[in-house]
Amino acid sequence: MTRPTLLDAARRIAPLAWPVFVGQVAVLAFSTVDTLMVARVGALDLAALAIGASAYISIFIGLMGVVLAVGPISGQLFGGGRFRECGETLRQAIWLALGLSVVGCALLLFPRPFLELAHAPPEVAGKVRSYLAGLAFALPPALLFTAYRGFNIALSRPRAVMVLQLGALVVKVPLTALFVFGVDLPAPLAGLAIPALGAPGCGIATAIVMALQMLAAGWMLRRDPFYAPFELGGGIGRPRRAEIGALLRLGIPMGGSILIEVTGFTFMAFFVSRIGTSAVAGHQITVNVVALIFMLPLAIANAASTLVAQRVGAGDHRDARRLAWHSLELGTLIALGVAASVFVLRDPITRLYTSDPVIVAAALPLLAWAALFHLADAAQTIAAFVLRAYRIATVPLVVYAVAIWGVGLGGGYALVFGGIAGVPAWLHGARGFWVAATAGLFIAAFGMAGYLARLLRRQRAARVEAPATAA
Repeated sequence: MTRPTLLDAARRIAPLAWPVFVGQVAVLAFSTVDTLMVARVGALDLAALAIGASAYISIFIGLMGVVLAVGPISGQLFGGGRFRECGETLRQAIWLALGLSVVGCALLLFPRPFLELAHAPPEVAGKVRSYLAGLAFALPPALLFTAYRGFNIALSRPRAVMVLQLGALVVKVPLTALFVFGVDLPAPLAGLAIPALGAPGCGIATAIVMALQMLAAGWMLRRDPFYAPFELGGGIGRPRRAEIGALLRLGIPMGGSILIEVTGFTFMAFFVSRIGTSAVAGHQITVNVVALIFMLPLAIANAASTLVAQRVGAGDHRDARRLAWHSLELGTLIALGVAASVFVLRDPITRLYTSDPVIVAAALPLLAWAALFHLADAAQTIAAFVLRAYRIATVPLVVYAVAIWGVGLGGGYALVFGGIAGVPAWLHGARGFWVAATAGLFIAAFGMAGYLARLLRRQRAARVEAPATAA
């Protein structure tokens, strides 16, 4: 038999990866739309958006990571032909999402810790509070849709998710414009006019869109005959301790890992906001670009995780190992090309967001580092997702804590605010945070890829089944 090549793996990954990529770009376009529209309102609203979005993402992403444990568990059950158990996993993930929503909404409605961390001035803090109040209504349907998304991707049905994400974006654009810029109506209808809300308007628009997206997902689960073998017609039933416990054992370290990774970004925004509104505006543009190009390795990571989990569930561990390593090689090669493109095109990319020369000057040097950042980010993400397919989540959590919080965030704070003698001038300001964050991600990439290589070698030598519990 001919040994599978990297090209063979790419042919298997691509049909799953491209719908995930398109869908995730649609999701990211939510924040891109917000940034582009609010940037035209003014630096004050853009700073409020940066701080508020950082707070929301810190909360949502951590909770989302817990709910996404539905993916690896469902993927292994699906690969083994255990469809009814697969459907029960989705039901319990829905209960988990509802419970986590209570915690998340409380944090969004009382954001004082985030405001103090950012040292937000009163005029910015008020806008942040209004923005997060809108997002408190968006969080529950967003987490419920996360369960739907993780379940469908695990079943190799990313297109069903993509369609709803694209539809949500179509609705999001005009709603955001409506609430950000407002609308004036003639005298007889003046009482119905919508005032220009700026950044807070983005939160209201997102809440409406998330509710509609959740309702559409529920309708598809009830109507699509594909889901019949999973026996989902009886509603969500009752919470079951064993299944929720399995989700939490895998989901808590998964959520912790994702939370650490994302707060490496969001806490940077809080600290950079202390430097000034121009600095945080440049940082926000850079974050948006990095998040956009990150969608491609994220799509590859999702596809690889799905395929590896299914092969593990089916007992084909040799194929799982090959897919695991080939996905890492493929993602890293693609990321290298993307990073080079961002570096070369950083000036025109920045000017797509703003013509303000002060903000352009703040963003350009950050985008240069963002190119290197992306290369490391792609490698560590794919390795981490493959490990989750083997239901290994604690090791990535430890690696992230040391590399991203310790080296990245801690190192950046020390460079910028630590008063260290001899720090070069070019490491002052927001650039110091990006340099440290890039170094931290390279450490995470080497640590995660090294652990994955060791796991695959051990399996190849022993020819035994991979771990079936979180490690």
